[in-house]
Amino acid sequence: MAHGDVGLELGARVAGALRRGLDVEITAVDAVVRPSTRDGVDYQCNAAMSLAKRLGKPPREVAQAIVAHLDSADLVDEPEVAGPGFINLRLRDGWLADRAAALLGDERLGVPTADEPRRYALDYGSPNVAKEMHIGHLRSSIIGDAILRLLRFAGHQVTPHNHLGDWGTPFGMLIEHLLDEGAGVEVAERGISDLNRFYQQARTKFDADPAFADRARARVVALQGGDEETLVLWRALVAESTRHFQKVYDLLGVRLTDADIYGESFYNPYLDAVTADLEAKGLTEISDGAVCVFPPGFSNREGNPLPLIVRKSDGGYGYAATDLATARYWAEERDMTDLLYVVGNPQAQHFAMVFAASRQAGYLTEGHTSVHIGFGTILGEDGKTIRTRAGGSVKLVELLAEAVEQAEKTVAERSSLDAARQAEVARAVGIGAVKYADLSSDREKDYVFTWARMLAKEGNTSVYLQYANARCHSILRKAEQEPGGGVRITDPAERALVLKLLQLPAAVAATIEAYAPHKLTGYLYELAATFTTFYDNCPILRSDVDPDDRASRLVLTKVTSDVLTLGLDLLGIAAPHEL
Repeated sequence: MAHGDVGLELGARVAGALRRGLDVEITAVDAVVRPSTRDGVDYQCNAAMSLAKRLGKPPREVAQAIVAHLDSADLVDEPEVAGPGFINLRLRDGWLADRAAALLGDERLGVPTADEPRRYALDYGSPNVAKEMHIGHLRSSIIGDAILRLLRFAGHQVTPHNHLGDWGTPFGMLIEHLLDEGAGVEVAERGISDLNRFYQQARTKFDADPAFADRARARVVALQGGDEETLVLWRALVAESTRHFQKVYDLLGVRLTDADIYGESFYNPYLDAVTADLEAKGLTEISDGAVCVFPPGFSNREGNPLPLIVRKSDGGYGYAATDLATARYWAEERDMTDLLYVVGNPQAQHFAMVFAASRQAGYLTEGHTSVHIGFGTILGEDGKTIRTRAGGSVKLVELLAEAVEQAEKTVAERSSLDAARQAEVARAVGIGAVKYADLSSDREKDYVFTWARMLAKEGNTSVYLQYANARCHSILRKAEQEPGGGVRITDPAERALVLKLLQLPAAVAATIEAYAPHKLTGYLYELAATFTTFYDNCPILRSDVDPDDRASRLVLTKVTSDVLTLGLDLLGIAAPHEL
């Protein structure tokens, strides 16, 4: 049974008090009930502060009216009005104990499902065909995957789409170069590293040789026109690239598959229709020979309206046309309510303009939301964009292999597991460390990539959480009894742990609301630290421990492990039972 957010439950009681005492209608959210860090106070309500001006009464008078009409004797001890009008609330130990005991065996651990499920189209991943995935592809893949898991857990329908870069000028020049080199017939036998090298050669030739550039552009026309020789090579490039992408996703534990691929090529048949539709609606202008849309509110440095180029002067289409077609497809043909794009911060203005133009065109209506979930850059320890020693991009496969290798040392230091199990755990620890370091950072900011911090056994790392969970499992194995029965609160550390366990629903809700995985990692770290304090202060297995206290503490240990395991899984990180 899912019990929900304690703060919202208290907020509902406050809302009821306002309705009875002051004839004011507000929601549980508007009651502004938040966890408190003050000693002896669990939650604080600030509703009186925000309502005082509206009611024409001093905040303290509003707070006293709320307390006078608050129906909460079953839930909190005597409420206290403090300062200019804050209401301090302390939950009853008996209520806390009953709520904690109810979490045992609850697979959702108190987290409710959405009252009104929505239909999300989630764009994440999006590497380029014929290029090896590098560290720059990490953030979109793992942030997007965490959001996918969280939204599905909340009960929403989510359709991921991997918007591969598989069309346009890059493929004209690559295919033309392959034909020049006589390598076209071998493409199906080439690995991704070969294709990556061919692409770099083609790029150099395109920039230096105007005649080749002209032939490459003609090859794009042949590709778009369905020339069979060109398509055969293109399909081979896509096939080898997607094999490489899937290998990386499997290593990362990212839930993208070939079925989720909706590359640029998928939307190519829609581009003419989108352009014609925009023209028919009077939304386009010709600027320097190109068909453009000028969404209101966007201008360049000179203050002139900024164009979104739908069709270039040479008749070709760029990213804007594809993204407009994408929005139209998912909103209209697939009937999605929410369009989410997990793409780096530099694309913020582009997506803002695409969303604005899509609303002008009627593709997105009042019932739709469209969100660019931006993220910062991964930096090296020198504070610059992370690179190899040779100055190139760090290949993702090599990075993940190094993560596992580094983790093997960490696991071997403390583990008595056999070699096969150690290897399995090292993979969970290494891959988890890379993912957690990213997800625990505010996604909108840059962060520094450093192995020492990622694999640290202390602090806000996945290793610390995994060890805390493994400790829980060790205790439960040694206890040799199935956790069950009620929960007793006899020590402040027990009470603090119960309070923290009951905050999972709020943490999940806040994470989803802001598409901010670091809010969940922050909660999980606080939980692990709170459990450590509980473990240090509340003996469990010692022979002199009261049997009822032992049973209660085993329940809390089991629920802690369940919450850590669920929370890490929502981030796409494994939680081994042994380390």
